[in-house]
Amino acid sequence: MKLALEGGCNAVASTYGVLGSTARKYAHKIPYIVKINHNELMTNPNKFDQVLFGTVESAWDMGAVAVGATIYFGSEESTRQITEIANAFQHAHELGMATILWCYLRSPGFKVDGKDYHTAADLTGQANHLGVTIQADIIKQKLPETNGGYNAISGYGKTHKKVYSDLSSDHPIDLCRYQVANCYMGRIGLINSGGASSGASDMAEAVKTAVINKRAGGQGLISGRKAFQRPVGEGIGLLNAIQDVYLDKGITVA
Repeated sequence: MKLALEGGCNAVASTYGVLGSTARKYAHKIPYIVKINHNELMTNPNKFDQVLFGTVESAWDMGAVAVGATIYFGSEESTRQITEIANAFQHAHELGMATILWCYLRSPGFKVDGKDYHTAADLTGQANHLGVTIQADIIKQKLPETNGGYNAISGYGKTHKKVYSDLSSDHPIDLCRYQVANCYMGRIGLINSGGASSGASDMAEAVKTAVINKRAGGQGLISGRKAFQRPVGEGIGLLNAIQDVYLDKGITVA
């Protein structure tokens, strides 16, 4: 909470338990986004399934302004997750809360011939479209690193050749712009994730991601591990560097 406050963040997103234990002290100082589902990571072998850990009512009671959730699109459990979160988001809106969806992909079928398509623009774009369809107000998505997932996975889904010839290119900004286009042409905001912490390169990677997101028409970044897995002063510096990108009028939509 100290990092989020001193770093000038718009809000803080965390687990039901973490935010619930600090709500009396901080919920009136910075907007709370309660993540209501998680991957429990205790089942052996591990499975990729998001399980509800809290309720919309409890998030509202603790003073949160929004609820967040993850759907693992492409996983065996995704249909249940979609249904659960669609119902939760509807209820959140009835209470006047905003909704944020982590639209992540999880399927062994998204790895083909040694290439990983979990961050392909066409597949993540479709996940974004499903997310806005179930009334997410903000979509959180990983920055795309490739494209052509539908073409690589034989007999899967639907696409069109103009997705690759006219609506996107190999340029990082165009790949991200395709994600924005799948959020009702940007009517629903796209924020990209800052990614896992990788050490000395974190600052450069975060700023680069912010520039790509902003120039593609996105609306921000969520920075987690890159910021909080380091001394507070360094974390604040990283957050401020990201904010400077969005405040800089010279960095415009491409």
